[in-house]
Amino acid sequence: MKKVLVLDFGGQYNLLVARRVRECGVYCEIKPYTMSMDDIRAFGPAAIIFTGGPATVFEPNAPALDNAIFELGLPILGICYGQQLMIHQLGGACRRAEVREYGKVELTHDGTSLLFDGVEPTSICWMSHGVEVERLSPGFRAIAHTAGCAYAAIENAERKLYGVQFHPEVLHTVHGTEILKNFLYKVCVGASPPPGFLISEPTVISAPTSLGSIVSTNSP
Repeated sequence: MKKVLVLDFGGQYNLLVARRVRECGVYCEIKPYTMSMDDIRAFGPAAIIFTGGPATVFEPNAPALDNAIFELGLPILGICYGQQLMIHQLGGACRRAEVREYGKVELTHDGTSLLFDGVEPTSICWMSHGVEVERLSPGFRAIAHTAGCAYAAIENAERKLYGVQFHPEVLHTVHGTEILKNFLYKVCVGASPPPGFLISEPTVISAPTSLGSIVSTNSP
């Protein structure tokens, strides 16, 4: 795994996404979601992560991407808004959640996805959303759910496109690090991280972000 591109949609945990990726032993950089396709190709990421964000995908002028990003053949993980955007742009649909979830929520996965390999079937995750996936895009399937969210995690394994409605980067998600490692080392390259390996240099931050996002992970 050479490097990961984190596209920032303005979520409060965007810095944490980069930190967790680094803690998994992978170099990454945060860039704004407005980064051009030419610049993305020039950057040459091995994988891409979409952060969460405060916008609503089906409202006018919501942050969006060039659909060409999904044709790069790269593994992509969408988190919260990132998942919703992926589904919205690939022919699915989102809606205002019937049950707004915020805080610690019990998550159950079906045991069939690399994303949850080695993760206990039921555990606690951190949710913070008022919008959810209503209908999956062609080729996707649900791989995890909560009591209030049928599509808490989804995948199109053939295209290596994955989405989670919860926040694996937040410490309240009990197995968040394992889920990110699974994406980085099993979905992306089919290998295991070096034992005890941790990149010592700081993650490069290339977009304005709020340092409060780091502090907020240990508060409700």
